[in-house]
Amino acid sequence: MSTASQRIVAIVGRPNVGKSRLFNRLARRRISIVHDQPGVTRDVISTEIEEGQYTLLDTGGIGYKGVDTPAALTKASEQQVDFAMATATVILFVVDGLSGLSGLDERIAQSLRRSKKKVLLVVNKADFDDDKIALDEAYRLGLGEPLRVSAEHGRGEAELRDAIAAALGPVPEEASDAAVKTAKDPLCICFIGRPNVGKSSLSNRLLRSDRLIVSDVPGTTRDAIELPFEFEGRDGRMYPFRLIDTAGIKAAAKLASPVEYFSRLRSFDAIKKTDVVFLVLDALEGVTQQDKAIAGEAIKEGKPIVIVVNKWDLVQKAFKEQGGFEPYESERDYREKYEHALFQHLFFTPGSPVIFVSAMNGYEVDRMLNAAVKLNRVLDKKLPTAKLNQQLAFLTERTPPPSVGSQRFRVYYGTQTGNRPFRIRLFCNREEKLTESYRRYLEAGLVEEFGLAGCPIYFDLVGKPRREHEPTRPSVEATRQARAAERRPAWKKTDKRGPRAERESDAGRETLED
Repeated sequence: MSTASQRIVAIVGRPNVGKSRLFNRLARRRISIVHDQPGVTRDVISTEIEEGQYTLLDTGGIGYKGVDTPAALTKASEQQVDFAMATATVILFVVDGLSGLSGLDERIAQSLRRSKKKVLLVVNKADFDDDKIALDEAYRLGLGEPLRVSAEHGRGEAELRDAIAAALGPVPEEASDAAVKTAKDPLCICFIGRPNVGKSSLSNRLLRSDRLIVSDVPGTTRDAIELPFEFEGRDGRMYPFRLIDTAGIKAAAKLASPVEYFSRLRSFDAIKKTDVVFLVLDALEGVTQQDKAIAGEAIKEGKPIVIVVNKWDLVQKAFKEQGGFEPYESERDYREKYEHALFQHLFFTPGSPVIFVSAMNGYEVDRMLNAAVKLNRVLDKKLPTAKLNQQLAFLTERTPPPSVGSQRFRVYYGTQTGNRPFRIRLFCNREEKLTESYRRYLEAGLVEEFGLAGCPIYFDLVGKPRREHEPTRPSVEATRQARAAERRPAWKKTDKRGPRAERESDAGRETLED
């Protein structure tokens, strides 16, 4: 176990006192969503603080009762806070320096005193000397010397860091040595998809705990939550993972609040920093237009995709107890036709593996991680230049490129220039002649030949340089008009009215001259 996982600091307090802003300040980056709306944070969000070698937890507001929030969701959020407080080594109890103490603050303080945990009282929003919380009022909570900070502007940050370090104590030498031995970078995976397809349920299944809040309410998850864990692969080795559970991604036109907007941005940011993306689909709903858009974001970032079809237990139940679905003959028939329809919609995913799972009963869940381990190995492949060019020649001969204007796209040479994502530099005649459909054809051919299923390939095109003063080739229409002009009789080139009109015109000029 790493040092950070043994030393845990949890931030707690009532809603809207600035816990998430303080979390981001201590983490030195924006992780938690910050907004004036109370109750934004629901799950426990964690990050590793390297200089202090501890894990920092951000929690939801204690005692929040939102009008639009179901009671079950509020209860689940408070259970997450209880979990954070139970596992914490040190608790940062945050109160609002501008609005003053409330009865809820006093009840939380009483609960913390009974817990026998190390507690630091943090008075946030202390931007001025005339805070509404007087020192004697803060001392009355019975939690020791209050620390005045401004999470927004950084006031008191250094003093707070020193206080946390003192409360945690020095890092044990044996723990420090263990941290060095397990310093291998974990494989980062993330679940993406529409709201309510089961991303958090799958995360909990992998973590083997109810670490994330799960409910039937779409949009339950708001932050992109990072969680470390280990997995034993098929080869018997233990693989470290970092899991990112993201908020359900809605179409931009359907965003109803600033919180949903920021949740969407965090989900896209999670895609950028992950190694392997799990695109989660609903087994009963099939592929929607929004699913295609989400998959397109992952491909745009060059991320390998594993397609996860969740809620397969509902399909199994339907065939075992209800006679199945029309017109499908069996569960196997439904699976095969679902997968066929899936790739008709997600035709731009390069042979991504498809795994049918159930977060409810754990069906085939471990296959997801084995697929991620395999894809991560594939990402480090080196493509031999000679074999790469042989395959390019074979593909272009088997299916020549379509003509664009008066020319076809022609490949002279190709070489691999990068991994994660795969990048291939193609030297060609004219880069603008490569159509999107032919680019996908080349990508699919290379993916199949080199075993890169699930991994997108980027082509960097280098066109043949034009010589200085080299005339551009005329278009087909311009060539046709030029040839027609050459075949036109001489009299048509001088006077469109014909030779008789020219003679009459000449005679008229002679008469005038006489």
